[in-house]
Amino acid sequence: MIENQIEFNRVKEIWSGLAITSKAKQQIELKWIILDETTLRREIKDTTDAKELIKKLGNPPLQDVSEILEILEIAQKGDCLSPYQLERVEGILTVLDRLSSYLKRGHQYQNDLSFYDESLYTQEELREEIATQIRGERVDDHASKLLLEIRIKIQQLEDEMKKKAESVIYNNRDYMADNFYTTRNGRICVPVKKEYKYRIPGSLVDKSSTGSTLFVEPEGVIKIGEEVQSLRIDEENEVYRILYTLTAMVADCAEALTESIRIIEKLDYVFSKGKLSIELDANEPQINLDRRIVLDEARHPLMDPQICVPLNFELGTNNRGVVITGPNTGGKTVSIKTVMLNAVMAQCGLHVCCKSADLCMNSGYFCDIGDGQDLTDNLSTFSSHIKNVLNILAEIDKDGFVIMDELGSGTDPQEGMGIAIAILEKLRETGANFLVTTHYPEVKEYAAKSDGIVNARMAFDRQTLKPTYQMIIGEAGESCAFYIADRLGMSKEMLKIAVAAAYGEDAVSSFDFQNEERKKATSGPKISRKKAKPKTTNVTDKFQIGDSVMVLPDKKIGIVCEEVNEKGVLRVQVAKRKIWINHKRVKLHVKAQELYPEDYDMSIVFDTVENRKKRHDMGRKYTTEVIEYKENDLSGTEDYLG
Repeated sequence: MIENQIEFNRVKEIWSGLAITSKAKQQIELKWIILDETTLRREIKDTTDAKELIKKLGNPPLQDVSEILEILEIAQKGDCLSPYQLERVEGILTVLDRLSSYLKRGHQYQNDLSFYDESLYTQEELREEIATQIRGERVDDHASKLLLEIRIKIQQLEDEMKKKAESVIYNNRDYMADNFYTTRNGRICVPVKKEYKYRIPGSLVDKSSTGSTLFVEPEGVIKIGEEVQSLRIDEENEVYRILYTLTAMVADCAEALTESIRIIEKLDYVFSKGKLSIELDANEPQINLDRRIVLDEARHPLMDPQICVPLNFELGTNNRGVVITGPNTGGKTVSIKTVMLNAVMAQCGLHVCCKSADLCMNSGYFCDIGDGQDLTDNLSTFSSHIKNVLNILAEIDKDGFVIMDELGSGTDPQEGMGIAIAILEKLRETGANFLVTTHYPEVKEYAAKSDGIVNARMAFDRQTLKPTYQMIIGEAGESCAFYIADRLGMSKEMLKIAVAAAYGEDAVSSFDFQNEERKKATSGPKISRKKAKPKTTNVTDKFQIGDSVMVLPDKKIGIVCEEVNEKGVLRVQVAKRKIWINHKRVKLHVKAQELYPEDYDMSIVFDTVENRKKRHDMGRKYTTEVIEYKENDLSGTEDYLG
């Protein structure tokens, strides 16, 4: 469907999300181009007026009204409305009152939509009647004097019933299973032990799950309850009288209310167009019947305006068709979709995403974009395109508008080129407006020589190898493949061969190659060898006294008591043994700085108890004792582990 191909369906999704009523959403879903000029101009004017009011007064007070229409039908049939339904009627009457005030404020801006306030039915009397008599989806106590009296009396009797039940419990507490009354099946009961069931006069209402407790409605409570039941009937009758009275009032004004609701739905549709214009930062288009399309700084509605490159486009003044060429990803497809999408939006009464626009009315819109392969009909991409194009040519007239992407693609280039020219010739004969994209140089030549067709190209920055997404009408584009290859380093000799093969020897001189000299590769890729790390010759700093180390392969933890010597051997205390071991078999576990405070006396760790005692005595007084350090101060033998 063309809506999906040009992405108008996505625009309508945004549009529908801005509507409130179900009717407006349905109208948006089914919306397509307007063919009557007067109707179209009025719809565009409505969109402009709605946008103006929203900007000046904010969004109008609207709500969904589908439920209200059903309620009005019930009232007209003579059925009684419930309190909930009456409150919904009150709600819509409140909306109508607020909407009327909103539109009246718009008169100061000479806004045509403001005059709808004269058609709105605001029934203040009915709204106040419902508001005072229905509250919280219930008929209010003060809805009538009689209803108030009945409910007060019921409340008094119910209080009396509770007191009576409490009295029975208090006076017969030995017979009770509990000391408070309960309500069973809407009746006030006292909990009587099973063995005393005959001690309490009354009616058995229920019993506990075990059967040990019986719930009895006392005789005195029953008498009062009968009086309450009679009053309940009177209450119900009075409630229905009030509801029927209000329902009759609603039925009397149902037709006028229905008309006002239709206006709400219409205004919701109109204001949704204004909201969409604000959402898309769109502007009012001008409409012409001269087959002219002029877009100034057009944008695709679904693209981020911060990164979208505006499109300037003109068609129909002297030409009916534009053939667009240029590199892939240069914006050709987006450009033709942007033109058609804005044209469709304008002809649906919407504002367009352009700084300014002058758009003609079209009898129909036709599109051939995308793969189009039809698996159900077993058609190839090319066959599907041709089938679609033939259908378009059979249906389009001089007032139609068609866009075609990559015309003639999907088959042998030479034959595809011929078919593309034949299609263009047929389109030219119809007099319709058309936009096509192509890569065929022969098609560009055909467009340059044919009346009513003009070439256009998508600009390309040869320095950055990136498209600029700007359309230049009047110039034919090129794929830029040779320039891209040139910039990426292809040799001049290879480029000359490529140009000659594509365009002939005479064309070689016309190409301006930027890179005259190329550096020849001196050699192929080389194996990168990892440089050997210099051997560590100085290992004396690797371990320090006090370091906690792991002795391999046993993974025992010890403390370094002598640093690595010139032979690469260090002394480690493991448990009660001191051993000499090669530094390669020792792994640092925890640095000494992390184990001991600064200036810590390491002799505490390595001295024997006897030597530590002598050291202590020497510190306190003079002594002639000498501290002797033996080779094996610690018990156990001393080993060497190479």
